[in-house]
Parts: sequence; structure tokens; C-alpha cells
Amino acid sequence: MRPDCPAMAVPVEQVRRRKARDWSPGHGSPPQPERNPAGCPAHLRAGTFWLTRIVLLRALAFVYFVAFLVAFHQNKQLIGDRGLLPCKAYLKSVQQHFQGRVSWDAVSYAPTILWLLDWSHMDSNLDALALLGLGISFFILVTGCANMVLMAVLWVLYMSLVNVGQIWYSFGWESQLLETGFLGIFLCPLWTLSRLPRKTPPPQIVLWGFRWLIFRIMLGAGLIKIRGDRCWQDLTCMDFHYETQPVPNPVAYFLHRSPWWVHRFETLSNHFLELVVPFFIFLGRRMCILHGALQILFQVVLIISGNLSFLNWLTIIPSVACFDDATLGFLFPSGPGSLKDQVLKMQKEKARGAWPTLRYGPGCMVRQTVNLALGVLVAWLSIPVVFNLLSPKQVMNSSFNPLRIVNTYGAFGSITRERTEIILQGTASPNASAPDAIWEDYEFKCKPGDLRRRPCLISPYHHRLDWLMWFAAFQTYEQHEWVIHLAGKLLANDAKALSLLALNPFADRAPPRWVRGEHYRYKFSLPGGPHAASGKWWIRKRIGPYFPPLSLRDLKSYFRSREWPYPEPE
Repeated sequence: MRPDCPAMAVPVEQVRRRKARDWSPGHGSPPQPERNPAGCPAHLRAGTFWLTRIVLLRALAFVYFVAFLVAFHQNKQLIGDRGLLPCKAYLKSVQQHFQGRVSWDAVSYAPTILWLLDWSHMDSNLDALALLGLGISFFILVTGCANMVLMAVLWVLYMSLVNVGQIWYSFGWESQLLETGFLGIFLCPLWTLSRLPRKTPPPQIVLWGFRWLIFRIMLGAGLIKIRGDRCWQDLTCMDFHYETQPVPNPVAYFLHRSPWWVHRFETLSNHFLELVVPFFIFLGRRMCILHGALQILFQVVLIISGNLSFLNWLTIIPSVACFDDATLGFLFPSGPGSLKDQVLKMQKEKARGAWPTLRYGPGCMVRQTVNLALGVLVAWLSIPVVFNLLSPKQVMNSSFNPLRIVNTYGAFGSITRERTEIILQGTASPNASAPDAIWEDYEFKCKPGDLRRRPCLISPYHHRLDWLMWFAAFQTYEQHEWVIHLAGKLLANDAKALSLLALNPFADRAPPRWVRGEHYRYKFSLPGGPHAASGKWWIRKRIGPYFPPLSLRDLKSYFRSREWPYPEPE
């Protein structure tokens, strides 16, 4: 008779139980971990989300950390005291709009704790907010511990930056981070700092809030494509996307040259993942897990193929809520005392009815009331979002309330067919019109410029100026006045502004006498072609001037009329 047949399994199990019953502390070794009849270690049961919460919090803390790191490195140059669009001037304009007082109307229009701080040192204020956010998010990332207080502080800090960031913080992922962070507040206990707070299991209503978020993100992105650019319907959008996306990476260079049928498959796959797969969430546990796996795989592909800031990393987070402990157990080490072992013991206690019954005291009632209120709030704020999804005039990446708790999303509703770039140039020549004037190019950190410079790979980090230069190239400098402000700072060799650039041709020299903007059309070189053989990743053709040559003296009245600090040559 085989040793694994049913007839032998019963006596062996009885002996094992007898040994476990006879063991007591101080008598030999502790019993071995429970195993199933096949001899494998016992698995986590489905339906609990203790480990899921840890993964969610650490993932959210990671994105917060990147966002605050970007803020610390770039806020002073963009919205600081002498930034391209100073937030002090913005707050003053809001204040003046509401009769010159810091009233409730002004605060609700632009919710930020900067209203309460001293505006005479705005750079220090911005650094303090960013550094505090960095510290808290790093603690949560490393420990996996968080409570409502810490998560609420992170949310308030980042909301305070977003609401004074103006055009630099106008992207959809800023609102998405605030909505994700708001849900993260209610995922945690109020005060306890523990990875497994036994008295506060992850609330189901919050997990469904995350699932509702990823449903809206993906469906909104799919609908805006179908209703937007014709190329999404004839399956040709991917013929252009890799070359014309805001900040391409090296992988995009090669993906752009994929065969036509690959691009058609990419577009069809995109439609399937954004228009069909989101509904898997409502079709039971297995389909919900499949949804989460497909969406995470999709976001990983997008991360590999482009520099879309921390957008795709952020979009992975609500997809994690589709997985329970049984699904995510492989991410955690096994062994006595491990997190996985502790969750398994809690699951067994609950299965035996040994789980301590929670007393319905004031704390428990408050928690249930808060969770119910959260559900009602999200449902109420989702009404205009749902109407927007159903509308043939759908808008994307918009907020219907200043706190950005529930928002509408979408991406690449239209695809540009040609890539245009603004190239900023300076000259030391006293006469900008002289034929012998030598114009030298400024290089940005990531956006295309030098034809021989390899496309950058920076995701999830984000160079805000580079991204806005991509948008400015579609329009005129009159529609993007900060471009002229940047030109003025280049004319003064302003150190803060130049820290946003990769190359200043006038470093260790006198500032340029003139700065101009040139408009070029850029295309990827052909791999293996003559341009690529000479080391060129790009080829370009001049379209014309973007703005004419400017001197610092020309800009004096322009700066004064906008109350911008006049840059002094360094």
C-alpha cells in the first residue's frame, strides 16, 4: 500500500495530533508548522487583507516620497520667492479676488497651510513642507507602519503644494495622488503604529474605494480615447505615440520602429485593458485578481516605454486592492514570527471562533461611523464624475471640488503626429541680427535638444519644466508667459533657474546679451541609418522663431507689469 493513500493518512494524522497535544513548554522542541496532507506548509486563506494593507501603504509612501523629492528639488525655482511663477504672487491674487482678506472663501478656493505661514520666506516654507513629507513617507516606506494622523499629514502637505503650484502642478497625477492619499488615511488605525493592528482590520469600504478609483481611472482613459482622436478608432495612434510623447526614453526609440501589426496589437490591447478589463472588478474574487494582475502588467509596460512621471507607479496602487492576503503571501517571507505567520494564526483563530470579539464601545462606533461617512462622501462626490464618464463631451483630469477627493481622469485623448521643440539659445554678440553672431544652445535635463544625446530614463522622477516645455511648443509664448520669465533669468545667469537645466553654455562666463527661442520639428533617427551611425538619436528641421531675440533691458517693463522679481546679472 502506498504511504500517501487515504488508509494511511488517518492514523498518521491522529499520531500527529496526539504529539501536538502532549507537547508543553519546557518539554522538547516546539511543534512543526502545520502542514496539509500533501506535506506542504499551510497556505493563507482568502478573504483577509492584512498583508494587502502593508503593500498598499508602502507603495503609497514610495510615490509620496518621489513627489516630495521632486518638490524639494524644484519648487524654489518654479514657485519660490524668485520662481518662474511665484506662489506668493498667486496667493496675493487670490486674496485680492476675495476683497483683500484671508477669508474662508479664499482658503476654500486654494486650500493650503501656506495661508498660515510667514510669506516673507516662502522658499523656507516650501522646503519645510517638502522635507516633512519626505521624512514621514520614508518612515512609512521602511517600516510599513502608518496611522491616520501620519497619512492625513502627508495628504495635507501635498495638497498645500498642489494648490499653489499653478501650471506646474496641473497634471492629472497630482489629483490622483491626492485622491489615493485621501483613501489611504482611512486604511489605518487612528493612533496605533503597527503593521498588523489586530483591533483595526482593513475596512472593506476603503478597499472598495481603491477599486472604484482604478475602475474610473482606466475606464475614463479608455472612453476619452474612443471619443477623442480618430487614430484610436483606426488603430494608428501607436504609430506616433512613442516619438511624440512628452519625454521619450531609450526604449521608445526602438519601439517606434516596430512593425505596423505590432502597433495595431498595442492599440487593441489598450482598448481591451481600459474598456473591458475594469468591469472584472465586479465579477468575483478570481476576476478581480485577474483585473489587478492585468492592470499592473499594463502599467509596468508603460513605465518601460516612457517617462510619464510617477503616474503609472501611482496607478498600480489601487490595483493592489484587488489582491487579498492569499494572493500576496508570496511577497512575504515565511517562518515562525513572520508577518505571514502572524496573519495565518489570526486566520486560524477566526476560523475556530477564538478571535476576540470587538466590543461595541465608543471607539468602535466612531470607526464604523467614519467608514460609513467615507462611503457616503465618495458616493456623493462620484455623481458628477459618473455623469462626466457618460457624457459625449467628457473632460479628463478635472476636479469638481478644491480638496480633489474624487476626480475624473484620462490620458492621451489626442495624439500629436509631429514632435516640435523649443530650443533656447543665447549669444554674447552685441548685435543679435549680425550674420556672425554665434548662438549657443541651452540643454534641458530630459527633453530632446542635442541630437546626439540619448533620451533619458528617469521615471518615476519628474522634471516639471521639461514637461511644460513640451506643452509650450504647441502654442505661442504669449500663452506661456513663464517662458519669457525663464529667458530673463537666463539673461542674468540666474543660478536657481539654471539648476533646472542640464547645460548652461555661459557657465563661468559673462551672461548672454541676447536670448531667443527657436522652433524645431524633431524626429527619431532610423536605427542603423546614416544619422544613427553618426551617433544621432534625433534629426531636426527648423520651423522658425518661437520668440525673437530679447535683452534684459527689453524685459524690464514686462517684469514690472507682472510683479516678477527683476533678475540681476550674476
